[in-house]
Amino acid sequence: MTNPAVRITNPRTETPLLKTYVELMKLRIIELLLITTLPAMVAAAGGWPGWWLAFATLLGGTLSSAGANAINQVIDRDIDKLMSRTRGRPLPTDRVSPRAVMAFGVALGAAGFLWLWATTNLLAATLSTIGLLFYVFVYSLLLKRTTTQNIVIGGAAGAVPVLVGWAAVNNNLELPAWIMFAIVFFWTPPHFWALAIRYREDYERAGVPMLPVVVGEKRAIDHMLAYTVVLVGATLLLYATGPVGWLYLSVAAVAGVAFLAGTWMLRDHPEAAMKYFGYSNVYLSVIFIAIAGDVLVLA
Repeated sequence: MTNPAVRITNPRTETPLLKTYVELMKLRIIELLLITTLPAMVAAAGGWPGWWLAFATLLGGTLSSAGANAINQVIDRDIDKLMSRTRGRPLPTDRVSPRAVMAFGVALGAAGFLWLWATTNLLAATLSTIGLLFYVFVYSLLLKRTTTQNIVIGGAAGAVPVLVGWAAVNNNLELPAWIMFAIVFFWTPPHFWALAIRYREDYERAGVPMLPVVVGEKRAIDHMLAYTVVLVGATLLLYATGPVGWLYLSVAAVAGVAFLAGTWMLRDHPEAAMKYFGYSNVYLSVIFIAIAGDVLVLA
């Protein structure tokens, strides 16, 4: 007779199987994506979009993003074994089979599409799935191992949740939605290249042509600075489109100056790349919280 106190575990390891599948979803990364989705919904609605719509959209976005993350780990399982940052993931440690992870990822992606279609609209569902497919086929399969511009172009997938949030409310895509998309898009290269500086040897060992590996830290940081200038410009441009006011503009201006200064200082202190990486997360969160706060306070 089975003891009910015994945990369900993967036979290859003592890690609970449920924990393994949760790890495959990479929820900490999704958390940052959702921080951009909800403010986009608030801006689209001109106020609070409603608890049900907010919950439905965030759940659908989580399912789609988790599906993309799981499928990506199947594709990258060979290089993940070579990198110290990723060798502890479920596939490199043989905690689960690639076939099972692929099935899990596809099921999550399909569930995300169907859920968003049923609870929001077809445009939001389609955009979410486009983001998944772009991440898997364009970034993971086509760009990641072939070009230094991998994260630049592939970063579009991480900006799609903003469009999903706007579309879920208005069933269209207007200029402010595209500017918020651009904010996330131009934020991605300096954010991710900071991580690549920290783990440069990992990427070099795995044969992934991240920009700091190919051109060196100094030139990579110069590229980061250029993208940061465009990023700050995009955050200020959002003010001109109407959904936000002086409160957002003030926050965006101060945060933008601080982020530019941090990027500039990184040129002389590349060893601070991980600190910069963490700050870039805070910066993006502050920008989108300011969007939501401005709309809700001044509406």
